[in-house]
Amino acid sequence: MFIYLCKRLLATIPVITVVAIFVFMMLRFGATDPAAVIAGENSNSAQIEQIRSHLGLDQPIVKQFGIWAMRTLSGDLGESFFFKKPVAELILNRLEPTLSLALCTIVISVLIAVPIGVLAAFKSGGWVDRLVMGFSALGFSIPVFVIGYLLILVFAVHLNWLPVQGYQRIGNGVWGWLRHLMLPSVALSIVYCALIARITRTSVQEVLDEDYIRTARAKGLSNRVVLMRHALRTAAVPIVTVIGLGLALLIGGVVVTESVFSIPGLGRLTVDAVLARDFPTVQALVLLFSLVFVGVNLLVDLSYIVLDPRIRY
Repeated sequence: MFIYLCKRLLATIPVITVVAIFVFMMLRFGATDPAAVIAGENSNSAQIEQIRSHLGLDQPIVKQFGIWAMRTLSGDLGESFFFKKPVAELILNRLEPTLSLALCTIVISVLIAVPIGVLAAFKSGGWVDRLVMGFSALGFSIPVFVIGYLLILVFAVHLNWLPVQGYQRIGNGVWGWLRHLMLPSVALSIVYCALIARITRTSVQEVLDEDYIRTARAKGLSNRVVLMRHALRTAAVPIVTVIGLGLALLIGGVVVTESVFSIPGLGRLTVDAVLARDFPTVQALVLLFSLVFVGVNLLVDLSYIVLDPRIRY
């Protein structure tokens, strides 16, 4: 187990290195010169060259990457061109809204998707199964921003139950924090629910056809015990896998959702940084999202041992 963990941690190093090189090169060889962005529209060539020299952009590209990589490893993510603040400070200030939105989305999705997926498998071929599968297909078909605007129109504009946009930090009150997160969390969780429910239904249905399930039923065990203790536990590995892999979908959805609901999180920061051609901020955010994705995949792999004792590394 320990050896496997070390191997997986070492395997993340090439992945993050490739991502870092790709992002660095993509921004450096883009159509826009970072020095020209900082200098502004009314600058002359001498001012731009002075800024390029100050930023080290006149150095060989390999040396630029080496300097940037060493600074990043030491925790220095650079200074934002647009916000005129350290990038690390920007990320820390925007971290709570994104974590709150992601946590609420995952909780809502798992609490809804897993039970309806199990129910659809148990009632395979019935109207419940068709309803759940129809919901899954619809959830994948409608973009997140469309769902978000519909929820705003119904629950915020017409019914006036919830805030239209914005975010309240949890330190200023739990109820206000929840009210501002309800609509964006539901909008984002619909797509996530569709993915988890479909995989849960398929995995549980395959397990219900096994011989040991028929044996358990022949012994007189109730449907609840058969589903929860036997079927769901065996089918848990693919379900946990899709929850972890769905994080990529969640990261992309956070960017759109935070823009729709004006939530000052990392997703909104990403959009602002891209539009402003804020290269240090974009580089840091892409690396952060990559680290989170790799870390979640590692945790998912390790959870297999707990869910299925037959798996050994």
